[in-house]
Amino acid sequence: MNDFEEYIRQGEPDKVEKSQIWQTAIGLQQVDGLTPSAYLIETAKENIEGKITIDEVKNRIDTYYKTLTIRNSDDDRTEEADKVSARIAEVLGEKTFTFSYIEFINIHKRLFSGTYKFAGKVRDYDISKNEWVLDGKSVMYASAYRLRDALEHDFNLEKSFDYKGLTPHETVEHIVKFISNIWQAHVFGEGNTRTTAVFAIKYLRTFGFEVENDMFAQHSWYFRNALVRANYNDTQNKIYATQEYLIRFFGNVIFGENNELKNRYLHIKFVEDVSGQKTMVRNGGQKNDSLNAGANAGVNAGVKLTETQKKIVSLIKKNAAISQAEIAKKLKVNETTIYRNIEKLKQLKILTRQGSDKKGHWQIKKTL
Repeated sequence: MNDFEEYIRQGEPDKVEKSQIWQTAIGLQQVDGLTPSAYLIETAKENIEGKITIDEVKNRIDTYYKTLTIRNSDDDRTEEADKVSARIAEVLGEKTFTFSYIEFINIHKRLFSGTYKFAGKVRDYDISKNEWVLDGKSVMYASAYRLRDALEHDFNLEKSFDYKGLTPHETVEHIVKFISNIWQAHVFGEGNTRTTAVFAIKYLRTFGFEVENDMFAQHSWYFRNALVRANYNDTQNKIYATQEYLIRFFGNVIFGENNELKNRYLHIKFVEDVSGQKTMVRNGGQKNDSLNAGANAGVNAGVKLTETQKKIVSLIKKNAAISQAEIAKKLKVNETTIYRNIEKLKQLKILTRQGSDKKGHWQIKKTL
C-alpha cells in the first residue's frame, strides 16, 4: 500500500481522499487472494493526480486486457483484481447512497459486470466454503430458497430500527450485527465479502461516521475472518458465534482505536484465557504452549477474573438493567472494552442477557 502514501503525506484533501479510496479498493482484493497489476497502480496514480477520470481508468483497463495478446494462467485473476478495484474506487468516490436491498444487489452488479456471469444476481443454489479460520469447516449460509425474501426482511428490520438515544459505540455495534447478518446470507456466489465491505462503508457514512478506509485496505482478510467467526457455532466443541472480532475491527475503523487485529487469534484452535493470553489447541484438546502459557479458556471452576471483569459483575449485581454504555462511563473506559469483557463473561457462563438490548436485563449465573 506504500504506492499511495506520498499523496496522503502531501495532505491535499482531494488527493488524500482518492488515495485512501484506492488503497481500500486494492486491499479488498486480498479477501479472494487477488493482486492487482502494476499497470493498474500506475493508472490509479494518474487518477489521484487528476490527470484522468475514473471512467478513463476503467476504459484503459478494459482496453489493456482486450489487447493483451499473450496471457498466462494468472492473467484472468489479475484482470478481475484490476477491474473490480477500479469499480470499487468509483463506487466509494460517489456521494450518493440508497439504503435498500436493491442497492446492495446493484453494488455487486456494478463491481462484477463482465467478470462474473451472475453479477447482480441472487444465487439459486446452496453453498459451503472451507474456511482456514474454522480449520476447514464452513459457516452455515442461508438456503437459496426464498433468499431474496430473507434479504428484504433483514433490510426492512434494519430500516425500522430506532437508533435514537444510542451512543456512537452502541450504534456501531448494532450496525455490525446487521452487516454480519447480510454477509451470512451470502446472497452472491462470489464477491460477497467485497460487496458487503463496500456497502458497509457507504452505510456507515450515512450516520456521519468518518470511516478510516485504510483499515479495510490493511486488514481486509481479518474483516472476512471476523465475519466468519460472527456466524459460526459448534456447541459440541464449545465454539460460539461472536461479534467480538468485528467490534474490534470497527472500533479501529470508526473510533481510531488501536485494537490488535491478528488473523491467527481468530482461528478456532486459538483460545484466550481471562487474562488475555493466547494459546493454540492441538487435535484432541491438548494445548500448545509455544505462544503463551495460560489457564484453560471457558472453564468455570477456579476462574480468575480481571479487575475490569470483577467491576462489571459488581455493577450488574447492583443494577441488572445497566447498559454497556453506562458501565463504560462508570469505569471510564471505552464501550468496546466493556463489550469484549462481557463477551468473555458470557463464554465463561458467568453472565447472560435476558430480553432485548434496550429493554432486557443481565443475569449472573455463577458467583465466583
